[in-house]
Amino acid sequence: MQAHAEETLSTVATPAAIVASAPAPATKPFSLPTVVTIALGHLVHDAYTSFLSPLLPLIIPRLGLSLTLAGSLAAFQQLPSLINPLLGMLGDRFSLRWLAILAPSVTGVAACLLGVAPTYGALAILLLVAGIGTAMWHVPTPVMVARASGSRVGFGMSLLMLGGELSRAIGPLVAVAAASLWGLEGMWRLIPVGVAASIVLYWRTRNLDVKPAAHVGGAWADAWRELRRVLLPIAGIIATRTFLSVSLATYLPTLLTQEGSSLVEAGGALSILMLAGATGSFATGTLSDRFGRRRVMGAVLTCAPLMMAVFLSVQGWLMAPVLFVVGFLALSTSPVMMALVQEYGRSKPATANGLYMAMEFVGGSLITVLVGALADAVGLRAAFAISAGLALCAVPFVLLLPQPKPTAPRQP
Repeated sequence: MQAHAEETLSTVATPAAIVASAPAPATKPFSLPTVVTIALGHLVHDAYTSFLSPLLPLIIPRLGLSLTLAGSLAAFQQLPSLINPLLGMLGDRFSLRWLAILAPSVTGVAACLLGVAPTYGALAILLLVAGIGTAMWHVPTPVMVARASGSRVGFGMSLLMLGGELSRAIGPLVAVAAASLWGLEGMWRLIPVGVAASIVLYWRTRNLDVKPAAHVGGAWADAWRELRRVLLPIAGIIATRTFLSVSLATYLPTLLTQEGSSLVEAGGALSILMLAGATGSFATGTLSDRFGRRRVMGAVLTCAPLMMAVFLSVQGWLMAPVLFVVGFLALSTSPVMMALVQEYGRSKPATANGLYMAMEFVGGSLITVLVGALADAVGLRAAFAISAGLALCAVPFVLLLPQPKPTAPRQP
């Protein structure tokens, strides 16, 4: 899902609250067991959120859905992101550790019951619950990792992001394997994994101090004044490049099954795409530190649509390596935008994180429905091609991005 291709993406957890919310770097040692536990929790949680896309080829004929309705299901899962700014504001004032602890259980139960939902409305409700679990997880966990990382906050955040990105590669395989083995009705057997993750998270973080710093505020208006120079061009980028990312993350398995691939092959292709996105996200964040945010964003946003055109023109074994390159480029821009948001929102990091995530998820939700409607009108393959063309329109917005603020010197 785009909630997961961008999540990461998409959507995906951000390095929020690492400046104002973290203690002085020298005051606490790096807690590898705690950070790894939260990163593995991220993997488990986001694996559940990636179930919808590979299961759509089974859900669509089962309930007789159009592609427009199928796309709106993804929108329901992302709709609760509207509460991210509120959670961010609360996260700058109170500890939200319990929300993170409960999130894998909440999301896991909802995701594993998708196969038994008898109607479109029941599916929508389950996806709304899964989306609430996603919001519960992604706002507080960056703060928790920052607090557990001491002076090595960057390394801690890298581990957290890696867990989330890997989930998008593993989740589709797990969903397809479970559906093939037990059928859609038997996927409830995966619920205990989420419950176990919540128990382990509670135990491993029980002594973690996640109380916000006393001087941190979370007013949305103040955060917007700090962030508008960067959020406005980012909004333009999201409104254009997201057509490409949601086409791939949501509709790739459906496209492939329509054109003769098996469900296992389609799920494997989605895993290749998400693994490539994980690799690309790790690379672009590092490269943007060295070569600049705008330069890296411009290169990626230019090359991704061109590689999508190549993917649509090849067949057979060539599809796999080309798909990897497409995923590497198309799903790799979020870390760079996250870095820009954090550089401009240091005084209210959780609030800034919530505003950005709401923009990302809401944009993804709306565009997912638009791509579904476009596919109903002209076909999925044509919709993919049109989405690639629209994604090229993101490049001019890169020129409007401000230069990043200089980072504060590291304390000894």
